[in-house]
Amino acid sequence: MVVVQSAPSTSAPPRKNRRSIKKKAPRIAEDGVDHEVGGTAPESAGPAEGAGDEEILIDVDGADVAPPPEAPSFGPAPASAGQSLKSETRRVPIPPHRMTPLKKDWVNIFGPLTELLGLQIRMNTQRKSVEMRTSKHTKELGALQKGADFVKAYALGFDVNDSIALLRLDDLYLDSFEIKDVKTLHGDHLSRAIGRIAGQDGKTKFTIENASRTRIILADTKIHILGSFQNIKIARDAIVSLILGSPPGKVYAGLRTVASRMKQRAL
Repeated sequence: MVVVQSAPSTSAPPRKNRRSIKKKAPRIAEDGVDHEVGGTAPESAGPAEGAGDEEILIDVDGADVAPPPEAPSFGPAPASAGQSLKSETRRVPIPPHRMTPLKKDWVNIFGPLTELLGLQIRMNTQRKSVEMRTSKHTKELGALQKGADFVKAYALGFDVNDSIALLRLDDLYLDSFEIKDVKTLHGDHLSRAIGRIAGQDGKTKFTIENASRTRIILADTKIHILGSFQNIKIARDAIVSLILGSPPGKVYAGLRTVASRMKQRAL
């Protein structure tokens, strides 16, 4: 079979119509100006694109970035560092009418403070106060505050055995207020309000203490309550009701309800 090769033609191919071949490029709106994709970019966009490329190259290149500094290492503190700190002191003033009971119960007062908390304590009879400070035997950070609360509770009139509970338990607090904080009373009205709180032979006060599991000191127009936060609120509400004029029978009924609820929660 013989293959005959035809000589290439020197004539140019027919020119097609560009309008029929060229596709319309999509247009993208940027900043309110339409630009064709794939076309020549505007003259103002050229320098901005070049600058952006240079910034990217500078960020990527980490040759000039300094290495992060090494973390400092500290050795263990010496054992004598905590003992070299200055000892803290606290002074609790004692009312004049509590100085004689303080001298009688002094053995029962400084014993728990020195044995349980490791504090140094002394009675200053000239300033009528009790001074205490921390020592090398003090282990707890809040020991000084606990000791101050214990002495303050005794100075307000609480028994020593009731005040020691502040050292052994963490959820006990002291709350103090006056009758005039609830209602302004004068003369016989004030005396009757104090009588309603105390009751005959202290019956009402003891009932509130037993129902709310608190201890109450009624010192003239001032009232001090020792107990937990929730129990203090129960006792304070009962005392406020008596100050405002509620009869003791109505307060007793409310305390019975509260006592029954507390027993159910305990079970």
